Amino acid sequence: MDHFDPSRKGPLEGIRVLDMSRLVAGNMATLVLADYGADVIKIEHPDKGDDLRRWLVDDVDVYWKIYSRNKRSMTLDVRRDPDRHVFERLLETSQVLVENFVPGTLEKWGLSPETLHAMNPNLVILRISGWGQTGSYREKPGFGTLVEAMSGYASLNGWPDRPPLLPPLAMADMVAGLYGASATMAAVRVVETGKGQGQVIDLSLFEPIFSLIASEALRYHLSGSVTARAGNQASHTAPRNIYECADGKFLALSGSMQSMAERIFDTIGRPELKTHPSFATNDARVCNRDELDRILADFIGSRDLAGNLTLFEGAGVTVAPVLDMGGLLVNPYVNERGVVVSMPDEELGPIPMHNIVPRLSHTPGVFRRPAPRLGEHSREILDEIGWSETGEPMK
Repeated sequence: MDHFDPSRKGPLEGIRVLDMSRLVAGNMATLVLADYGADVIKIEHPDKGDDLRRWLVDDVDVYWKIYSRNKRSMTLDVRRDPDRHVFERLLETSQVLVENFVPGTLEKWGLSPETLHAMNPNLVILRISGWGQTGSYREKPGFGTLVEAMSGYASLNGWPDRPPLLPPLAMADMVAGLYGASATMAAVRVVETGKGQGQVIDLSLFEPIFSLIASEALRYHLSGSVTARAGNQASHTAPRNIYECADGKFLALSGSMQSMAERIFDTIGRPELKTHPSFATNDARVCNRDELDRILADFIGSRDLAGNLTLFEGAGVTVAPVLDMGGLLVNPYVNERGVVVSMPDEELGPIPMHNIVPRLSHTPGVFRRPAPRLGEHSREILDEIGWSETGEPMK
């Protein structure tokens, strides 16, 4: 737990973020800001809190513990006085507000962007929703699963003889959160440099995940056909797949550069494939990738994983073992790099979590506090804004 130091400051020290979001996308965005030193205050309902607290594994709120580290929790119901007055006081000293309610909800509460900017003209408002603040879908419920399906991602994922495949994680939300963090800092920069005032960031879950596969739009425009699902193959390069070794373990291999593909052919003892019409160019290899995969599968399947790694890595070929979490946590590289760190937790003791990414050489992110209990910092924050205990609404 050498990384944990409550006294350390990060490069975003002095930026206060009011996080009214729930579940994943908003929490991912504010996690990034909190990891780099922003004072992220989770504004949670006094009775319910953030729904992410209820994503349990063996009765442990693992998602909350990971994605709400470095944040503080304050319980407020902004629809009622005097909580509303506390919230308005906090707005005066905040640079960012994050929310992910159905579009129009803040307006119904009398907290439209116009109202918020009247109170704080420099406030950056990050509004996250499934489909965005405009368009006919704006009021449609928008969980990540729906946009992963509709964006084209699921149709590309999986095998050609099986149904489309959704990701096994909240991918759309996570990607949107990362976009949200970067856009927020861009908007804060505008204010800090005097180039403008606060503004609204309209972030849908749909558009970020679509951006990951946006090249497919041009492919379709040029060919008039949709890209078929190809399992672990790639539609744009070959060879690329996961292959089973003789001991039942799996090896990932990619030859996305011409020189790498030729090196692979040399390594498996088939140099003639470098000039074979079916494999000499990337286009040819993509068209004949099933045949190429059979050649590689036969070669790799005759050796165990360790033997394949020794052979291919020794030849400078781009390969890696397929690891589950048990294998990853004991992998030498992961430990040398500090990919996983141990942080204190009052319920469980030291717990593993991902390190702060990316790494800044002079002003790195910092681990200052574990994920908060519901309302843990309410009194502390009230003291900071000079709020009297008289008529205290906090729980």
